[in-house]
Amino acid sequence: MSIKVDRIGSNLVKEISYILMTEVKNPDVRFVTVTDCKVTSDLSYAKVYVTVFNQDKINETMKALKQASGFIRHELRERVDIRHIPELEFVYDESIEYGKKIENIIEKIKEEDGE
Repeated sequence: MSIKVDRIGSNLVKEISYILMTEVKNPDVRFVTVTDCKVTSDLSYAKVYVTVFNQDKINETMKALKQASGFIRHELRERVDIRHIPELEFVYDESIEYGKKIENIIEKIKEEDGE
């Protein structure tokens, strides 16, 4: 990826996080953390990776984010200085859970070795 696309992606992470925290009124979106944003090279699509504090409400939160994507794009249009705001696709980021799973496996191995 180019530096420009990476810079736009990091700027989108910052702005989307701010919009979710301050502007979106849906209570299902309250405890969402934006972890990453991958923007296509033509800037037409952006995958926004998010984690959810309440693991029991992942599906409801993802539905709420999908419903709020138009509003978020509208807010981004005023905050980000690019000609075309990409279509937003919100994806649940499983990397943190995967990291915890690997960490637990390593701890079990250490316990078995007597360390």
